[in-house]
Amino acid sequence: GSHIWHPKRSKKMLDCHHFPHCIIRNLIQSDSFTENLQRELLDLNFHEKSNDLYKFNQRDDLYMCMLSVWLFLSLVCVFRAGLFGRFRFWLGEVLGVELKPTVDISCSKYQYTDVLLCHDDELEGRRVAFILYFVPPWESSDGGSLDLFSADVKKCVAVVQSTDGCLSVCLSRFHGPSLERPPRHTEPPFPRSPHLLKDVSVLLLEWLNPLHLDVDYQSQVQQELEDMSVSTGGERDPERVMMAVNVYDVCKYFCVCPLCRCYEVTSLESFPQCVSACWELLLSEAFLLLLSNFTGLRLHYLSPSDEDKEEEKDQEDEQEREATGSSGYKPSANKNTKGPSTPVCVGELRPWAHGDYTLLHDGDASRAEYALDLLLPLSCPDWQTEFGGFTSYIANEEDEELLMVYPEVNSLALVYRDKETLKFVKHIIHRSSTLPIGDSCRRAVYDFSFVYYE
Repeated sequence: GSHIWHPKRSKKMLDCHHFPHCIIRNLIQSDSFTENLQRELLDLNFHEKSNDLYKFNQRDDLYMCMLSVWLFLSLVCVFRAGLFGRFRFWLGEVLGVELKPTVDISCSKYQYTDVLLCHDDELEGRRVAFILYFVPPWESSDGGSLDLFSADVKKCVAVVQSTDGCLSVCLSRFHGPSLERPPRHTEPPFPRSPHLLKDVSVLLLEWLNPLHLDVDYQSQVQQELEDMSVSTGGERDPERVMMAVNVYDVCKYFCVCPLCRCYEVTSLESFPQCVSACWELLLSEAFLLLLSNFTGLRLHYLSPSDEDKEEEKDQEDEQEREATGSSGYKPSANKNTKGPSTPVCVGELRPWAHGDYTLLHDGDASRAEYALDLLLPLSCPDWQTEFGGFTSYIANEEDEELLMVYPEVNSLALVYRDKETLKFVKHIIHRSSTLPIGDSCRRAVYDFSFVYYE
């Protein structure tokens, strides 16, 4: 296999920022070998892979394919022999590391809107990653670049934006002695606050659909929420808020930690009056009491707690025993003697656009709590599901999605999650940015996102 490697004309680019890496151009000497190798790879059966981190097609078991009779003498097998033979020995000598003969090789296809976002892998003995690209004529504007950065760099990973080309990559990893893992990046929790001590009863009556203030309807929603998450019509007149977030040049700041999230958040100080009123409503005593009636959760100090219900039942039992003259009554021994905690919440007004996302993170499961999520999308009448931007809920350490909440105008989504449920917002693809500038979407989805804790 030595005849396939380009001995002299290769142009190398070396860099050590943020860690050692290099680019070897024209690695394979024979153009016909390269074309036939690409054709063989693309003829394999690929499987679509999609989650919070990536979306592309991959053939994982490329080594097993090479063991089959059809590929035993194929160009893929020749390429693998050269890669994990002489090339591995040469690479080990250059790095001063004894690389193991472990075969770790896969092939992936990235097409329009496919993406692999920033991630922090467990190396598990992997010392060198090797990527061989097969692409048609390609420009930097087509996306698909591999971006290397440290945890504090504020930038996103490029996605494939070419509508015609297909980026094919052959990914190999060379294994050696494991290195000690550096400390994980940890973020401080978002600050939480209690409800606003402000009378917004007028706003409640003015903005909300009167149906939602009906006690019977609230009981119905609570029953449905026990079985599944619900979406209800949010406001009576949401156009005012939509107009405000679209027309006003609200001040934004980036909320970026590439390993966890990348999106913008609007500054509270820049809210137009109408948006501020909606914000105050979602933080108000009256609205939290309404949410308590919807959900049965103790989100307001006036809403009954489990201890209150237990004490009320004990009193009813005691009155019944006194009436019948029975004895031997013992009050519940499981009462919580601690005082009730103050319900708190955290909220954001987020404009979602192309390239924005949130990711599941290793620390999410350890910090997970019982919580009620509230999502109120705005300005998304023509938003398409394929654009992304929906909130996905999954069980911890499980791949199957439990629930997906899509942006829907004037629809208030309530999701109660336990400690084993995690969530992320799906990466918003490039196609969303191709909407006409005059479109009512304005290429973005705004939403109020609140999390309430008992």
